[in-house]
Amino acid sequence: MDIPALLLSVIPAKRIKSSLIDLVAYASDAGFYHLRPLAVILPVSEKEIVDILNFSRQYRIPVVFRTAGTSLSGQAITDGILVDLSQYWDKINVEDNGKLVRVQPGAIGAIVNAHLSRYGSKLGPDPASINSAMMGGIISNNASGMCCGVRNNSYHTIEYISFILPGGQSYSTEDAQAYDRFKRECPSLFQHLEDTRLQIMESPDIHDKIRSKYRTKNTVGYGMNAFIDFEHPLDIMAHLMIGAEGTLGFISEAVMRTVPDYALKSTALIYFEDVSAACRAIEPLNLSGVEAVELMDRASLRSIENIKGIPDIIRSLPETSAALLIEYQSDNAQDLQTKVGRFLTIAPELELLEPVRFTTADIERALLWKVRKGMFPAVGAVRASGTTVILEDVAVPVARLGEAILDLQRLFRKYGYDRAIIFGHAKDGNIHFVITQAFDTETDVNRYRDFLDEVVGLVVKKYDGALKAEHGTGRNMAPFVETEWGPEIYKLMRSVKETVDPDNLINPGVIINQDPQVHIRNLKKLPEVEEEVDRCIECGFCEHKCPSRNITLTPRKRIVVRRELLQLRNSGKKKEYQTLLEQYRYQGLDTCAVDGLCATACPVDINTGDLVKRLRRESHSLLANRMALAIAKNFKVTTEMIRLALSVGGLINGVFGKSSMHGLTKMVKRIVPSFPLWSDQLARAKRLKGRAFSTADGKQNVVYFPTCISRVMGEVGQKDKGVMQTFLDVSAKSGINVVIPEWIGKDCCGQIYSSKGFKDAYAFAVNRTVGRLWEATAHGKYPVVLDISSCTQTLSNCRNALTGANRVKYDAMRILDSIEYLYDIVMPRVAVARKKDHIVLHPVCSLQKMEGLEAKFAGLAAHFSNKVTRPMFSGCCGMAGDRGFLFPELTLSATLPEAMEVGKLVCDGYYSSSKTCEIAMSDAVGKNYHSILRLVDECSDPL
Repeated sequence: MDIPALLLSVIPAKRIKSSLIDLVAYASDAGFYHLRPLAVILPVSEKEIVDILNFSRQYRIPVVFRTAGTSLSGQAITDGILVDLSQYWDKINVEDNGKLVRVQPGAIGAIVNAHLSRYGSKLGPDPASINSAMMGGIISNNASGMCCGVRNNSYHTIEYISFILPGGQSYSTEDAQAYDRFKRECPSLFQHLEDTRLQIMESPDIHDKIRSKYRTKNTVGYGMNAFIDFEHPLDIMAHLMIGAEGTLGFISEAVMRTVPDYALKSTALIYFEDVSAACRAIEPLNLSGVEAVELMDRASLRSIENIKGIPDIIRSLPETSAALLIEYQSDNAQDLQTKVGRFLTIAPELELLEPVRFTTADIERALLWKVRKGMFPAVGAVRASGTTVILEDVAVPVARLGEAILDLQRLFRKYGYDRAIIFGHAKDGNIHFVITQAFDTETDVNRYRDFLDEVVGLVVKKYDGALKAEHGTGRNMAPFVETEWGPEIYKLMRSVKETVDPDNLINPGVIINQDPQVHIRNLKKLPEVEEEVDRCIECGFCEHKCPSRNITLTPRKRIVVRRELLQLRNSGKKKEYQTLLEQYRYQGLDTCAVDGLCATACPVDINTGDLVKRLRRESHSLLANRMALAIAKNFKVTTEMIRLALSVGGLINGVFGKSSMHGLTKMVKRIVPSFPLWSDQLARAKRLKGRAFSTADGKQNVVYFPTCISRVMGEVGQKDKGVMQTFLDVSAKSGINVVIPEWIGKDCCGQIYSSKGFKDAYAFAVNRTVGRLWEATAHGKYPVVLDISSCTQTLSNCRNALTGANRVKYDAMRILDSIEYLYDIVMPRVAVARKKDHIVLHPVCSLQKMEGLEAKFAGLAAHFSNKVTRPMFSGCCGMAGDRGFLFPELTLSATLPEAMEVGKLVCDGYYSSSKTCEIAMSDAVGKNYHSILRLVDECSDPL
């Protein structure tokens, strides 16, 4: 069957992904299994979901729903039809003054919390992946986290839920009429749920076991507590959906009760001689009112001891030691101090290695939590190439936690997991352990199988614990559901699946699976490819940062495809290899903005942009490299040609209408796809009318390096005086003497060559620029200021491309972005003459990567305006220098969420710090974005 062709009857072609590269890219999630789908589809409505389910039954093809794909146990992959909900299912509505929040499955947890923060509330579940995880996965895996325990997990904080069953019937517990309709439309399911509840309630052993198992964290199997907690079959069905990992149907919407997000927090990292001593402290800590108790064994502490700012004591702890990260929270300072006081009362009994120091400082607290959250990625970063990271979680009674950890450590030694670490939510008896290994040989697979068998025996038989406390059953624990729950309750779970999904088409093989070896089948292989690729653990944390995520590939997917390319080549599949390679050029290379924001979310610090730059560099011909170098050597000619082109374009628009050039280049682009598209925001920059050059005069001096973009691109309209003149005027108001080198028109920061992978041209440009700046700054005496943040970042990170002599000069110079210059030097020297009422900021990618500049950008805005909005969805606009002109679909997709958000506002100023980004945002929002220099100029007077 031609599945993609058949799907056209259900979904429009533009929302069906069936090319080889798409199928390869979606074959992996954050877990360690691998299945290639037949097609990937992106529905937009409940009707389309029903049509998909009908299609699945008609052709007997499995369907799996997927949001962020950050789950760890194989829940979000399939060899059937994969339904991607990450793009069109992201609505969030805060209700009842923040007490409730209505979400769709594609809403990111952290974005939900951002909406709730203004009400002092947050979601109950707080998984470590919340910055990337989406609500569909959070609910379908019954996520919990560090502070929520068993009281505030997904199951216990659901108010209403809307869902669609495999047969296509839709229900919402918010609709009173749905209860009778459920009985009429699904009589056999209704009766089965009623009968199962009666059976459980009439069997004390089953009832008590279910109740007991959910007093601690447990996500193994279906949520059988639904049969005890609720009476009506619709309520039971709705709560069975939570934690069902998409195996019982589709959750289209949920209304969740929120919990307080306490404003005040006091945090401490406390150390113990050994794990047992640390675990003995848990119960008294819980009684003291602590919100979080995070355990770290010595191996996990060792994995992060070289992180900058880590307390020195961690490096000198005994080999048997352990630590607890504890935190008290409150909205009242006195109450918080009372809670900390309770700790100080019990502290002498806790066998501490040294006195405890609490901190309420946000920066210090963030560092302590970075210690805890850095465990998993730290192991992933140092694992051997070709190995995968396996993160498992179990729960045991708190009173026996120390004993269980010692047993697990013995298993690590027995099976040679030398780098294994243990950490977790000790407050709930929930611990995670991380191991790394390859699955290249039968011996590798058998080693993992035997190890897991012993873990199962240990947790279930010795400690009567849960094999999965948070991460869901998935494929990894499906063979052991019966082991944990026993045959009677497992039979009830099976009957639920068989009654709801009799054809076993909705995420088959997950949770209920009769194959005892399913956990060691379809294992993901991670061949050694290249340094950036080999470090990737495919967690997906990067994806929400990527500007191309909704049109082509994300950083994770780019890496997944790189791995598949190697495996196809090695296996001799030449046709598939060539097809995938050709598709990768556009999806993997051309539409990557190389902005590097992925690295800010990546737990192992991979900058996929650097990988793409290198791949572009390797694809260039000798002639292309020579041409780029020639351009670099004759850069003034290039800029003058661009100025001429902008003049001609402006003239054509003036004669034939303001959008004539856009229409003309759009037609040309249809014939020549590589031709740049004209933006109506383009205009030639005005030359300086005032003082063009100056020499140092003994006053406060700065060397101004107008970027090439500012030298060639201006703004449409006669009123704008240009970025360069604005810089001079602002500096004059603050009494600062500006030195503009006479050679400035001949040089640039090298960004245009770096982003395109022209190594020699980049090296030439930055070496010549640094050498000339050395002279202009009187050998480093005066700071250098650039007016575009991306250029500042490029010049600030060019050291590796410099010659030895230029490195010495470079190290002695101070390079400032215009934001830093305005905040640190100009702002204290000028008066606020007037303030804007409400302005919007677009912090460009480079600001988010240069330490401290985002805060200064916001500080400038707040100083010169009454209200500042930084859009929740602000991210990379996809312009990437000229990338948005060449591939306008990239900027259109990247800016859409931010543009929709900003478009609802009425403001009197829109500001950024990069001209091309300002063009992209102006086109997207329909408002003129300007340099932050303009805000300072318009709102300030000399003191």
